Amino acid sequence: MIRINLLPIARKKSVILPPPILYGAIAAVSLIVIIIALTLFLNNRISSIQDNILLKESKLNELKLKLKEVENYEKINEEVRQKTQIIEQLKKQQIIPLRLLDGVSQRLPKGVWIAKITDKGGRVSVDGYAYTNSDLVTYVQNLKQSKYFAEVMLVESRQDKIEEFSIYKFKITFKIKV
Repeated sequence: MIRINLLPIARKKSVILPPPILYGAIAAVSLIVIIIALTLFLNNRISSIQDNILLKESKLNELKLKLKEVENYEKINEEVRQKTQIIEQLKKQQIIPLRLLDGVSQRLPKGVWIAKITDKGGRVSVDGYAYTNSDLVTYVQNLKQSKYFAEVMLVESRQDKIEEFSIYKFKITFKIKV
């Protein structure tokens, strides 16, 4: 059999929210979604900026190392320049003793011999002996004619005796021209 119920069905009443509460809830949910989206966006942005900072710091460290290499290179280069200058200066001064000995010995006349040569900063002192005073004067004149010697002066000349021979002991000073 079929039953038919003609009584009204008791239905639950649906809760209808008033519009201000409904709009407030929608606004709150929207605000939460916007805040979450903004937080994610800002976190992503912060992370990319931090990565960029780390990248630039590593590049800065590399550049600092290269700068140290350049500074070391400059120091080494300056040391090499100084050493080169010293070598060049030594080469220039190397010829001075050669000129001195060559000039002093080539201009020696017969009857004159040298006992001692002293060089102090370009000022040369020659000690020696001569048989006659004229030999000594010839030697001084020969030294004065040299283009490598300047201010040639006979400082001391005295007659001395060695064994039975009468000789002249002398001292001559002059400057070497570089």
